[in-house]
Parts: sequence; structure tokens; C-alpha cells
Amino acid sequence: METRAASGGVATAGAAAPAVPLDAAYAWCEDLTRREARNFYWPIRGLERDRRRAMCAVYAFSRAADDIADEPGIEDRPGRFADFRRRLEGAYAGTPEGEIFVALGDAARRFRLRREDLAEIVEGAEQDLRVTRYGTWEELKAYCHKVASAVGLVCIEIFGYSDPAARGHAEMLGLGMQLTHLLRDVAEDAQRGRIYLPAEDLARFDVREEDVLAGRMTPAFARLMAFEVARARELFASSEGLFPLLRRKARFCPLAIRGMYEGILGKIEKRGHDVFAGRAGLSTAGKLLCVMRAWFRAWTY
Repeated sequence: METRAASGGVATAGAAAPAVPLDAAYAWCEDLTRREARNFYWPIRGLERDRRRAMCAVYAFSRAADDIADEPGIEDRPGRFADFRRRLEGAYAGTPEGEIFVALGDAARRFRLRREDLAEIVEGAEQDLRVTRYGTWEELKAYCHKVASAVGLVCIEIFGYSDPAARGHAEMLGLGMQLTHLLRDVAEDAQRGRIYLPAEDLARFDVREEDVLAGRMTPAFARLMAFEVARARELFASSEGLFPLLRRKARFCPLAIRGMYEGILGKIEKRGHDVFAGRAGLSTAGKLLCVMRAWFRAWTY
């Protein structure tokens, strides 16, 4: 996630939040999404109101789980995650607490969101408390599934789709997005003592772990990053079958998001894969171009 935010009634483990009106809960989630997730909010603005609000509830939920793992100064993070799970169960039981879970509970009923997908998002965020290294791509892929593909599987229920095969393609899109996210944030994660690049890939390209943690840009690291960027592009290519299976009115949203993430990969390449020199990102004009391209492309399937 790009910045940190308030957690929508999940700040204190075990403390019940006051009742929140449904419209106010959705407004809170949408305001958070608009303020903190511009890459995500721009593409969802064109969705129908109920679907847009549901997407904002999913973002707020995912963001809050991520913040429990990463926000500085939080005490008893395992206890906070336990309370977060309790509130998720409450949302499905009809006893939601706080803005996020009031909105999410309503979205889950409207769009039949799978509880197990949402639970995996929480599991993936909590994994960051325990795991700071990944030995193989298969291990990292399992983590990426929890923190990103599971989000995509929730989102396509909101988008609407015509064939169960859409779930497999959404899995690939989520993997590509999360890998791109990890490549962009190598320096930030290293400051937290985390290296998500698989150890087998570091060994293959003769990259030392201490160089990653110190932010040293070496020729070996550049070759490693080129390999990982190519892997992300392959994952995005494998997601192409998703878009014809989505409702036509919703296709542009994931197309725009994918376009923005592919744009980040392009920025990394243009910098010679030096992710230590600053965070790769798109300009406002670049984001608008991705949205416009996606809007027109959505009608070509």
C-alpha cells in the first residue's frame, strides 16, 4: 500500500465500535479509497454505484489488514489480527463492527463474496509478521495468492463474470500485480528487513542478500530485476483470457489497473532496473492514458 491510514473501527482489539449507518460506512470506505489509492480509485469510478461502493469496501478491508502488519507503533499485532478475523466473522453473521465491516458485510451479501477469499487476504497480511524471506518462486507465489490474487477473486464477483474459468485468469492477474508491487518496493521492504525476491533467484544471478538490504545497485541485481520483470509480464499475458469473461461494463476497470501496473514495469526498465533510486510510478497523465486505453479496449472483446 502507498501510505498509511486510519483503520475504520479496527484500531483497538476487543473493543466494539458504535453502530454505523450503512451509507456512512460506504462513504468512509470510498473516501479512504479516493484519498489513498488513486491507482485503484480512478478505474473503479466508472462502475455502477453499488459495485463501486463494494470495491471501496474491499479496498478498505485489505488496507486495514495490511496496516496491522506494517503500521509503526502497533502493539500486539497477533491480537489485532485475531480481532480482525472476529470482525470478519461478525460481518458475515450480521453483527458488523465499524465502517469497514458494515460496508463489507453488505457487499458480501449483495455480491456473494466468498468468505474464504477474504480470510486469505488476512492470512497473507499476517504472514508478514512471521516470514521475511522466500526460498523459491513457488513459495512467493503462494504468498502473492493470499495478498493479491484473493483480492482479485473477490473483485470479479463484484464485476460479474460468465464462466468459472475467469477465476483462474484473475489468479494470474493478481500474481502479476503483486510481483510488480514487490519489485517496485524492494528498497522500502529492505528497510523493514524483508526480501521478497526468491532466494533461488538471488543465487541464480549471484546477488548477495546484504547488497539488497543495503540498497546497492549492481550489474547482477539489474539482471535479476530484468528476469523478475519478464516474469511479471508473462503473468499479465496469462491473464488476458479474463476480460472477455467479465461483464462488458466492468472490463475497463481491471484493464486499466493492469495497464497501470504494466506501466510501472516499464518505468523500472527505463531506469535500468534501479529500484533503489526512487519509487517507480506513473504521472497523472500516464494514469489517465491507461484509463482511456482501457475504456476503448473494453469494447473490443
